[in-house]
Amino acid sequence: MKTSASIRSAAIASLLLGLLSALPARAGEQERSLFDGGSLTGWKAPAGSTWQAVKAVTLNPANARAFTPNPGTGVLLNTPEKPTTDLLTEGEFGDCTLHVEFCVPQGSNSGIYMQGRYEVQIFDSFGKKDIAFSDCGGLYERPEKGVGFQGKAPALNASKAPGEWQTFDIEFRAPRFDSAGKKTENAKFLKVTLNGKVIHENVEVDGPTRSAHFNDEKPLGPLMLQGDHGPVAFRNLKIKTAG
Repeated sequence: MKTSASIRSAAIASLLLGLLSALPARAGEQERSLFDGGSLTGWKAPAGSTWQAVKAVTLNPANARAFTPNPGTGVLLNTPEKPTTDLLTEGEFGDCTLHVEFCVPQGSNSGIYMQGRYEVQIFDSFGKKDIAFSDCGGLYERPEKGVGFQGKAPALNASKAPGEWQTFDIEFRAPRFDSAGKKTENAKFLKVTLNGKVIHENVEVDGPTRSAHFNDEKPLGPLMLQGDHGPVAFRNLKIKTAG
């Protein structure tokens, strides 16, 4: 039998939980969608590419390395059977939190480049025991050899099977510059979560990673989706920035 005190405590706890859930994640943050589900509005023109909106994707029963698309809207699909290109947003971003859902067929390869410069790898790494920076969730290597950041493997393999939808949540801190334009702090991945599991925390990147769209560094830059390596689908692309 519940006492009046326990009933009051439960009611207070429920009220507090409701109030907390109504609060924004961070004061002053603004969230926007990067894909409207049906068009490439907000993205730079990908001349010659095969990016398209579809309703859904499934693995091709005759070829597990390919997708069978379902016509409609809601999913951004790239099937690079023809000359294609990477896809960049028209908007440019600094500090941000990115939410991306993605799907790849067997053996496929893509990537998400923060500011068009710093890659979080997308790859079919399902079931692999030994993982590297080139596996899904890895922070890709720099093109130069020498002292500094040279790629970082995810802390664990959180990859799902080909054909399943997966989720990245990426908290990114842009590089800092002084009034003369000299870099004072490296870019940093504050936290990267793959399918609900933390795979990176507080990892500095001291320059653009391999195959970046830009070789320099700036306070702001576009988000880039790699489109010339293999089939990949995206949905629910959302970014939070300071208001």
